[in-house]
Amino acid sequence: MKRYLLLISLAILTGGCLFARPRPTTQPVVAATETSPVATETFTAIPPSETPNPPTATPTTELTQTPAAYGPTDFPAHVDPLTGKEISDPQLLERRPVAVKVQMFPRGQRPPWGVSLADIVYDYYQNFGLTRFHAIFYSQDAQMVGPVRSARLLDIDLVAMYKSIFAFGSAERRTYSRLFGQDFAPRLVVEGNGTCPPLCRMDPNGYNYLVANTKDLSAYVATKGVDNARQKLDGMRFEAAPPTGGQAGQQIYIRYSISAYARWDYDAASGRYLRWQDVQEAADQQGEAYEPLVDRLNNQQITADNVVILIVPHQYAFNSRPGPNEVIDIGLTGSGPAYAFRDGQMFEATWNRPTKDSVLYLTLSDGSLYAFKPGNTWYQVVGKTSKISVEAGVWRFQHLIP
Repeated sequence: MKRYLLLISLAILTGGCLFARPRPTTQPVVAATETSPVATETFTAIPPSETPNPPTATPTTELTQTPAAYGPTDFPAHVDPLTGKEISDPQLLERRPVAVKVQMFPRGQRPPWGVSLADIVYDYYQNFGLTRFHAIFYSQDAQMVGPVRSARLLDIDLVAMYKSIFAFGSAERRTYSRLFGQDFAPRLVVEGNGTCPPLCRMDPNGYNYLVANTKDLSAYVATKGVDNARQKLDGMRFEAAPPTGGQAGQQIYIRYSISAYARWDYDAASGRYLRWQDVQEAADQQGEAYEPLVDRLNNQQITADNVVILIVPHQYAFNSRPGPNEVIDIGLTGSGPAYAFRDGQMFEATWNRPTKDSVLYLTLSDGSLYAFKPGNTWYQVVGKTSKISVEAGVWRFQHLIP
């Protein structure tokens, strides 16, 4: 708590860029039971709200009807191994995935561009109580993704895992050095002379944003002599019908700090989870307030077919300490607990990444592969010591670093 009080003080001294105009909500309070080994707590549950009615998005490729099951190997040429969906233009899969690092703070510069079109998004703690997205595009391109911001250590694992091209806006010097020390360094794209396109600056409302075009990123690395052929991305299993043995999972809260917190509401009409995001500082969960997180590219609320909470060890790297200059090393190697949500249900699972280039997959308690719902997946990464509470299908995950 002391470190987050420090966050408030420093933010005020630096102009308050972390804050947004408070939008308090009136919410019932529900007493939470617990899942072992965490302590009982109370938390706020908000009934799922209706999705706004924005203009319809225009995806870059039409998704066709998906059969019962695909994966974890032998994906047909026209099936995306990251979503389990057939696509009308299989040529889009004849390349590497494209990943972009996207900012979420300061709040006044939201909403982001393009992330609703990603196949997979990792949402995780970066430093100083804040989070960023690592968005992976494969079956669809986005003409604008951003604002593009700096990389963190976990991005190294994600680029290796998905064999992707990765666009980002610099990094802390030791992280930067470690990134460019990898064998995938030729696939890293950072702003510089001659990098527009695919990375260009735009200045709406006086902000100097760096944004990426995923199609241009693919073309750009090809001109640099990078192998941009289709990669083997086996690992995930997809089935239209959910597994048996699930628990109710209609609402998911993820709290990283007093500044960064989010929730997902299951929408039975669409069969998807709707993303809601913090709008004010909240010293505790009773002070949390939310609004729909939309994609500025198409003005649609962000949704997910699958939401997976990954419980992963976090530690301070390079002898850093809590605060604005902390560097977090997230150990997404081997295996660990996971909570997988699809179709309004939660399934306890184990995440697995046995080798450096293994695409992350899930297994159930009997060792069988967990079946993702065909569609996009958002991974929420939280610490190994995080608190987990549940009551009547409402789940709360409070991220903690030891």
